[in-house]
Amino acid sequence: MAEEKRDDLITVNIDGQDLQVPPGTNMVDAVAMLGKEVPHYCYHPKLSVAGNCRMCLVELGMPGKDRATGEPMLNEDGTPKIMWMPGPAIACGTKAAPGMHIKTDSPKAIESRESVTEFLLVNHPLDCPICDQAGECKLQEFSASHGRGYSRFIEEKNVKPKRTRLGPRVTLDDERCILCSRCVRFCQEVADDDVLGFTDRGSYSTLTCFPGKELANNYSLNTVDICPVGALTSTDFRFKMRVWFLKETNSIDFESSVGCNTEVSSREGKLYRVTPRRNDEVNDTWMPDSGRELYKIVEAEDRLHAASIDGQKASATDALNAASELLKTGGVAVVGSGSSTVEEQFALKKIADRIGTKDVYLVARYGEDDGLLISKDRNPNVRGALATGLISALPAEQLGDLALKINAGEVKTVFAVREDLAAAGLTEEQLAKVQIVALGTHANSTTEKAKVVIAGLTQFEKSGTVINQQFRIQKFHKAIPGPAGAIDDLAALAAIEANLSDSEESVPSVIGTAWKRIAAEVPMLSELSFQSIPDTGTLLDGSAFDSLEFVEGKSLHFEPKLEGANAQ
Repeated sequence: MAEEKRDDLITVNIDGQDLQVPPGTNMVDAVAMLGKEVPHYCYHPKLSVAGNCRMCLVELGMPGKDRATGEPMLNEDGTPKIMWMPGPAIACGTKAAPGMHIKTDSPKAIESRESVTEFLLVNHPLDCPICDQAGECKLQEFSASHGRGYSRFIEEKNVKPKRTRLGPRVTLDDERCILCSRCVRFCQEVADDDVLGFTDRGSYSTLTCFPGKELANNYSLNTVDICPVGALTSTDFRFKMRVWFLKETNSIDFESSVGCNTEVSSREGKLYRVTPRRNDEVNDTWMPDSGRELYKIVEAEDRLHAASIDGQKASATDALNAASELLKTGGVAVVGSGSSTVEEQFALKKIADRIGTKDVYLVARYGEDDGLLISKDRNPNVRGALATGLISALPAEQLGDLALKINAGEVKTVFAVREDLAAAGLTEEQLAKVQIVALGTHANSTTEKAKVVIAGLTQFEKSGTVINQQFRIQKFHKAIPGPAGAIDDLAALAAIEANLSDSEESVPSVIGTAWKRIAAEVPMLSELSFQSIPDTGTLLDGSAFDSLEFVEGKSLHFEPKLEGANAQ
């Protein structure tokens, strides 16, 4: 999508280079547009400007005007004469104005940053080798590139508290804090939980919680993400792995229909943490704490590691063949999932078409809307099921219609994908009346009663796409391999669909190839491919579903509650 051209741009000059920017652009961001960096700690593009750290000092000048006449002052060559301020100014507190000039690499600017760095290190412990933030610490980086390279401080450092519990998920090493106040502003301005503040003065200033409170909101770990040093740490991740060993993989938070963009960190097939990935159209730079815990399902005790037939361990091939035979017997109902990918839902739709069943269901999950990044719709991809035609109406939380058909003897076999039928309202007696084929990742009452169980993969072990509440299709990527006895859900569904077909072309099991079929058959996705979807996603036209009311009379489309983010 081409960027919209603006006619209100102004010209500023950065290190002798003219740049056009919107009026009021923060000069830290303006410098970044040129591929340069003004070092900073307290400034964050999604928080208010505090000007605490003074690290972003630059030389600032404006075109001069004659005080007597008000006319512009000119050099001999006719160019505007720039009147430079006698002292440096902070770039974060400076907004672009017409004709503004700044110098980021002048001797005065360089010397100012060296002085600030020296003061920040006066009481800071020089223990980078054992600091949990080493490898992603801005103080470590900037002290190397903007510091003097030596210390003149010979007195004893002021030692502050270590391993302080701020809340159930955040631990503070206060001696590393540089008082940037990012965490304080985040709690006030984004999480709406004003719980952090500074006590005492000067070099004795300490970060703490207000009396009787703790940092316990569901967004507390965002303070760890934005802490530029090793002061705030994740209690869960603390000292578990050096960050330079980790592989980062783009993913999506599956806990609700918001679809927060995330990064999954892994090493040698093991997951260590999930952190937010910036997408100004969806989640800004934030994510809920609850979404960071989802990686633990990979090694959960109830994880399915192999397929089974009649309770006996079987190969994936034998289980797929047995499942296909059961689906050929007639009287089959299909229960899909709002946590399946678009590709999997498309393949499941093809299976339903092959066996000629109209009894296709999806299970809805509703919860409280937190007003930020967790929506009432707790399924990540109900809209994908609508787009692919797997369902034509919004799902219910309970499978009441399916229960009636089982009682009437109309349904004799149920193909359940990533759903626990008992949790969705079917009784023990109803489950006993049908043969069950279950495709899932974790054991539950449905897999215990299933004739055929196929072990699938979690979101961290496969790639795919989901459509969030904005009707924005977003892709995620495989971070680690799955268990040896498990099979990719798309490959499993494609194999079953192939077994059910005679001579017609079946759904490809490779995601890139499957998208050729999807684009050819799904109108909403006709111009897309998996490769063409950008990391920030592509907004689809979901107007065809405007008549559907999703939750409590609300439309499928929601207005953003965060600036630049759609967060119902």
